[in-house]
Amino acid sequence: MMLLSLIHVGFPQYFKWKKEFKSITMINRQMMYMHTLFLALAIFLISILCIGYTTELVSTHIGKVISKGLFIFWTFRLLIQFIGYSPVLWKGKLFETFIHILFTAIWLYFSGLFFMAGFL
Repeated sequence: MMLLSLIHVGFPQYFKWKKEFKSITMINRQMMYMHTLFLALAIFLISILCIGYTTELVSTHIGKVISKGLFIFWTFRLLIQFIGYSPVLWKGKLFETFIHILFTAIWLYFSGLFFMAGFL
């Protein structure tokens, strides 16, 4: 998750946001940057929580509640992989298909991990 959060730093350059966002309003442009920043920060903080408080996440009541919430978060992200993005973006494209499958596996792993921590 820590690596995933850091990948967000490169989004503006990789996706050419400076060029792509020229035609949108300043508020929409800044919202994209700020939402990406805060999502990256949230994922980074979740990774610190998982690294530093593993035992608490699986063995205390509050840890189980947090784990259930993270299960919902990552399961929703897994579903968005299929209902929020058009297959046109990746089908028939080798690199994009690889990334789609890789991140589907990552979201599935996180969902399963937090399901086990929260419910078992």
